[in-house]
Amino acid sequence: MADQDGAPWREVPEQYGPWDRAYDLFRRWQRDGTWKRIFEQLQAEADAKGLITWGVSVDSTIARAHQHAAGARKKGHCRRNLPAASTPSPTTTASDARVAG
Repeated sequence: MADQDGAPWREVPEQYGPWDRAYDLFRRWQRDGTWKRIFEQLQAEADAKGLITWGVSVDSTIARAHQHAAGARKKGHCRRNLPAASTPSPTTTASDARVAG
């Protein structure tokens, strides 16, 4: 069930009090390192019992772009020799603006 304004994340069992107090405590423990210490302790206990496999996985995948994706020139074409894509528009002067209006 959601609270008055429909926020389901604000649902906290009654024994923990209002959601904002539980959240404040969570954030305080996050800032002061309590959660990190809890995690490290649980991890150490699990490691001592042999429940953790310490494996390393390295991915050396390389993705390369095609040469034309990087703006390389195509065979036989040089940008200097290609005609301009568009011609510049003529300059408008103050007298031209009065005539047009």
